[in-house]
Amino acid sequence: MNVQEQIAQHIAGQPEAKREELQKLHELALQVSPACRQWFDEGVDETGKVVTNPTIGYGFMVIRYANGKTKEFFRIGISANKTGFSVYILGIDDKKFLAGTYGEKIGKASITGYCIKFRTLKDINIDVLAEAMRYAFSLPQ
Repeated sequence: MNVQEQIAQHIAGQPEAKREELQKLHELALQVSPACRQWFDEGVDETGKVVTNPTIGYGFMVIRYANGKTKEFFRIGISANKTGFSVYILGIDDKKFLAGTYGEKIGKASITGYCIKFRTLKDINIDVLAEAMRYAFSLPQ
């Protein structure tokens, strides 16, 4: 099964309300960057243990660890969770950037150094989320 099929299967497996919103978030990411690389992370480690919620990824970056090792990874991740959705924006050095730039205008969301978390799309300004995604895609790899 290819990545697009994994993503479609994951979205289809969500409860109806969550499925519709996850599909809209997926379409938004592809609208912002139509040619971006797509990923699907099932949320399990090498041993098969669940370590996180499944995440749909977009874009490309290289993570550099302190020990010198590198790993290819997505730039933006979208995950459905028990209380709503998380949009991960990775590769931003300034951990106050997301909250400082988008916090007051995105709506009812919790923002950390790399995550925008919200209950439903109705709670946020989707144009501001798209702006944050565009910013992420503009970052150097």
